[in-house]
Amino acid sequence: MSANRNLHRAKSNKKDEFYTQLVDIENELRHYTEHFRGKVVYCNCDDPRVSNFFHYFAYNFRVLGLKKLITTCYKNQHMDMFSQHDAEKAIWLEYDGTQNETGVPAVEDIGIHYLEGDGDFRSEECIELLKQADIVVTNPPFSQFRDFVAQLIEYDKKFLIIGNMNATTYREIFPLFQKNRMWYGPSISSGDREFGVPKHYPLAAATTRVDADGNRFIRVKGVRWFTNLDHKKRHEELILWKRYSPEEYPTYDNYNAIEVSKTAEIPKDYDGAMGVPISFLDKYNPEQFEILGMDRPIMTELTGKVSRFWLNGTEKYARIVIRHNRGT
Repeated sequence: MSANRNLHRAKSNKKDEFYTQLVDIENELRHYTEHFRGKVVYCNCDDPRVSNFFHYFAYNFRVLGLKKLITTCYKNQHMDMFSQHDAEKAIWLEYDGTQNETGVPAVEDIGIHYLEGDGDFRSEECIELLKQADIVVTNPPFSQFRDFVAQLIEYDKKFLIIGNMNATTYREIFPLFQKNRMWYGPSISSGDREFGVPKHYPLAAATTRVDADGNRFIRVKGVRWFTNLDHKKRHEELILWKRYSPEEYPTYDNYNAIEVSKTAEIPKDYDGAMGVPISFLDKYNPEQFEILGMDRPIMTELTGKVSRFWLNGTEKYARIVIRHNRGT
């Protein structure tokens, strides 16, 4: 069974507790140092006593100049990293720095509080904590990605979260990319990432492993950071070298745009609409390109039927429609 199939099975079974590795957090967060000074960070999908997100922000509290760190989790009061959420109540932790010389947080520096409910990010208690926050940083359940992002948008929060790149095609998510209200983070643009999973998680995939301490891990393809925090890579110009020819860039059977199968092969001299893979968003620079839409919503509006683009009688995989942003 492939890692992606295992991921989809996890979604359907609500077994989507994927624990982010510290190295992946460190590699991404180094691009946003200037955004965190004086801010309240909220990690609302994490076991706060063992979360790598809590670890990162607590140990870098002074370096980042944070004002406060808040973490909550869903029904987890146990020290076991991979508990099965069987506690009656959840906890939340609050950390606003330490006075010791090393700056390393001690147990007595961390405020431990008990929630009345189960710690679901949609609960009233967690929403009240969300209201205090400036930036949300976490790995939300993949099966609840739509709801999680909708809440962030509703409360107008800055965020840095992990998800699967296929979420980009969701009708609730893609408009945020199109309107430049969300984009990818810079540290992951290809390949896969390893996540910890609970002890009860099935290890049927070839991409799973168990370490010497019995902790379980699975590699997942198509992982991305989703954010609305600006970073330098987002403004890097994609170097284009190919020129347009109708033979190399045919027009779709059912839509007036040309097919560009690889982002690196976008023609530099074509000013019309172009269909590109969703992986284009790894290179998307809003000063260089304009996003016009996505295949299925476009075709639904034009024909009243759900369809992707067709080329020479064959349906193509998901395509984003773009054009060069030449300015006015």
